[in-house]
Amino acid sequence: MLINFKNVRFSYGGNLIFRDVDFAVNEGEKVALVGANGEGKTTLIKLIMGALTPDYGLVTAKNGITVGLLEQSGGLDSDNTVYEEMRTVFAQDFAAVERLQTLSAALASCSADSREYGVVSAKLEAAQKYVAARDSYNVDVKIRRVLNGMGFEKFYDRVVSAMSGGEKTRLKIAKLLLEQPDLLILDEPTNHLDLSTLAWLEDYLSSFPAAVLVVSHDRYFLDKVCRRTLEIENKTLSLYPGNYTKYKQLKAERFALALKEYEKQCEERAKLQEYVDKNIVRATTAKSAQSRVKQLEKMEVLQKPYTPPAPPKFSFSYDAPPYERVLTIRDLTLKIGGKTLFAGGNLSVTRGQKIAIVGPNGAGKSTLLKHILAGGDPAVEVGRYVRFAVFDQENANLDPHNTVLAELWERHVAYGQTEVRASLARCGLVPEDMDKKVCELSGGERAKLALCVFENERGNVLVMDEPTNHLDLPARESLERALKAFDGTVIFVSHDRYLISAVADSVAEILNGSLTVYSGGYAGYLAAKQAAAAEEERTRVAAERERYEQAKKESYRSKKDRAAEAARKADIKRIESAISAAECEQKQLTAQLYECAADYKKANEVSRSLDELNKKLEELYEEYAQYLD
Repeated sequence: MLINFKNVRFSYGGNLIFRDVDFAVNEGEKVALVGANGEGKTTLIKLIMGALTPDYGLVTAKNGITVGLLEQSGGLDSDNTVYEEMRTVFAQDFAAVERLQTLSAALASCSADSREYGVVSAKLEAAQKYVAARDSYNVDVKIRRVLNGMGFEKFYDRVVSAMSGGEKTRLKIAKLLLEQPDLLILDEPTNHLDLSTLAWLEDYLSSFPAAVLVVSHDRYFLDKVCRRTLEIENKTLSLYPGNYTKYKQLKAERFALALKEYEKQCEERAKLQEYVDKNIVRATTAKSAQSRVKQLEKMEVLQKPYTPPAPPKFSFSYDAPPYERVLTIRDLTLKIGGKTLFAGGNLSVTRGQKIAIVGPNGAGKSTLLKHILAGGDPAVEVGRYVRFAVFDQENANLDPHNTVLAELWERHVAYGQTEVRASLARCGLVPEDMDKKVCELSGGERAKLALCVFENERGNVLVMDEPTNHLDLPARESLERALKAFDGTVIFVSHDRYLISAVADSVAEILNGSLTVYSGGYAGYLAAKQAAAAEEERTRVAAERERYEQAKKESYRSKKDRAAEAARKADIKRIESAISAAECEQKQLTAQLYECAADYKKANEVSRSLDELNKKLEELYEEYAQYLD
């Protein structure tokens, strides 16, 4: 057990945040923490970190526990390069390898029979075990794996302090993964991640050895990573086994059962009370009435199950439809600041189509939307009677000095105040919000106001850039339902895979300088990407096999060549030895010829032998000459 909450209660200035909180996080667990904005998720994290102290109850942690925290607005800052900063995590490993090398050198200089040799040898063995246990030689492999997975494969040498806020947040996640604390707490980790990085992080965390506590509005992420769900609602914490989808199912079942038991008890109490009221004053039935009074007094009264506030109710409609062909892009080259985002892009959008635009951060998704809306490019043709409604992820179209009420009313002066207030209320803004300045709103409140303004534009083509940013889970689900029910056209940029899966019937991806369109919604997009990855893997394996076979052939030929060369050298050596022996014999026969010059018969024999030897030498010289060519 890493963290344990026992009967914890916490309040801010008399305002109760939650009470009677009991839960534990165990080693290696993957836990989701969910709840509406303002319910106390951040407060719970601060209690775990020790930054806050409970009013009542105990928060205990395992001795020596290490906790890594990614705050929602927190990123890494450093004057190091990306790679240098990651190497700081493994300072002990680099020191251990350096010590091992020093000890190895010291041992080599020691005499094997000296006392020093035994001491250094023991230290070397201990250092080797330490390095092996920590896998210190593979530190750079670990760093590259995480950096590449988090999208930094081309940015090893970039200085951290010069990066954007989103990049610093991604780098903070990478460093936390490399630090591998006992408990990793991630508060909205998916805010700055594109689809490929999200998929990598999900796979990495699924096999991550440490415990992970995740606060996120990304339901796809929670489904993939977490196996237990904690929910803070109505100042209490409830535990559910399973991921987000399972939690939703179990919560609905739990609510239905509690409501049924409550209604059953209400009915039973009503019957008992009715009997008491009718019979308590009658002498003949007073005793039985008193018995029922005691039953009522002993009965533990069930509380009506808490019903959370109704989520926003978005609705989109238009006055007149556009022609069939809403948007046509032909051979578009999109550039920004001299950089080409993609070239030769083609896209056709028809009436009623819902298309998601995806791609890595910086690929040009938002730029493409702005380019379409700006008009004036002959490569971009907008159909007749198209009326765009635009949702900007930065909500830049809102006047920060306006009140909430005025922000909508000034755009639709024909509306009555009641109509304006009702429209804002349906989008989740309460009466207390009406006189607030836009600049005073939270991120979630501002997003709801922007969506209210957006739906009142009554566009027949909805253009949306990251519409679910800052929305809590109920609001996201409400927006999904509204977009699915809308019979007009939707073109949207999003990293929210639940939204893409629920709404889009096709996906356009900007990747590696190309714009590619996939049919079949998110499932079709994933299937096509998986098929492409499988084909790429088959091509890679085939290329590897071909290289292996080629190397094998080259290796075979080189062995043959080496054998021929060895035979050639052996022949040369043999000939040289034969020539040397023949020349030696030639000298001996020549000396004999001089010695037996008076003996004609003997001299004749030696002379014949010398002639034969000279002929043999001539042949050896010729054979030797062939090897010298």
